[in-house]
Amino acid sequence: MSNQVETARRTEVAVLAGGCFWGVEDILRDVAGVIDTDVGYTGGWLENPTYDDTHDSRSGHAESVRITFDPAVLSYEDLLEQWFFRLHDPTTLNRQGNDVGTQYRSAIFPHDAAQEAEAKAAIARNAGEWPNPIVTTIEPLGEWYPAEDYHQEYWDGEGQRNPYCLAVIPPKLKKLRKSFAARSKAETAAV
Repeated sequence: MSNQVETARRTEVAVLAGGCFWGVEDILRDVAGVIDTDVGYTGGWLENPTYDDTHDSRSGHAESVRITFDPAVLSYEDLLEQWFFRLHDPTTLNRQGNDVGTQYRSAIFPHDAAQEAEAKAAIARNAGEWPNPIVTTIEPLGEWYPAEDYHQEYWDGEGQRNPYCLAVIPPKLKKLRKSFAARSKAETAAV
């Protein structure tokens, strides 16, 4: 039991939505300090939604990523500042590139008052970095519904055969890995 308590003290959880969860998850899985990710749905009204339910704004849910991280390596502030606000466009309402609908909204789902305060501060700090206003919402953390199994770590499997993913995800990964190479798991493991 004490090992479980110690482990719980060394981790935090964040829930973020920044467009299609396939690419967001893959980028975040490579961040030093990220222990685990899973994709799912939150922020809507429909219980036990499926992937099909989330499209055409039929459930109110956002495609989201739940990130378990080690705050001694990666702070919540850095997760937002260095990654979340860089891996998607927080100025486009209910859209990321060709993906359109409320399920692709930019949203932060804080777990507590401290995360909510940091989310508000991060939005304010990043406002000047974008040519248009940030439309990222801060929404109550609701029920988490894991996405279907085939969506988990999608890029590592099915995504490698999906033409849309092949066109969208690699350029994002390349850009972010180049910009933040020192903070990727691959780079920190090599040191």
